[in-house]
Amino acid sequence: MRILPSRFNPAGGIADFWNEIRRPHPYRWPILIVSILPAALMIWWGVNSTQYGEPERPTIEYITTLDPARSEAEIQAEIRANQEIKELRAAEEARIAEEKRRIYKELGRASGMDVEAIERKAAAERAAEKAAADKRRAEAEAAAKAKAVASESAGQ
Repeated sequence: MRILPSRFNPAGGIADFWNEIRRPHPYRWPILIVSILPAALMIWWGVNSTQYGEPERPTIEYITTLDPARSEAEIQAEIRANQEIKELRAAEEARIAEEKRRIYKELGRASGMDVEAIERKAAAERAAEKAAADKRRAEAEAAAKAKAVASESAGQ
């Protein structure tokens, strides 16, 4: 059993290295640097590499401002109130837009422009935009109806 401990004992290797490095050889320092370089590079690469861990799973937070025990009547009343606020905002925006048009008409008249022709052109553009939006809305509704009919017939 004496063979195993002596075979793995580093003392002989260290002593041999010390004897070789102490000898006056002209290439001993370059050989020592070249010998240490691979291990030093591997250690440097390992220290500088970045390993990102698994991100923390997000927690789900539910809306807690609404009472979960609300009745259907309370929900409908809140929807009606919100719709009234939305309509008031739209009316105010329309009033502001009309006031801007009036101001720009006065400015155009003061600068010598034909504001009636400009107004007719702008009204035609607004009507065309509204017609295009109505057409897109009608096409989307028709596609949704067709999809609903197709899903109902496929389900039966």
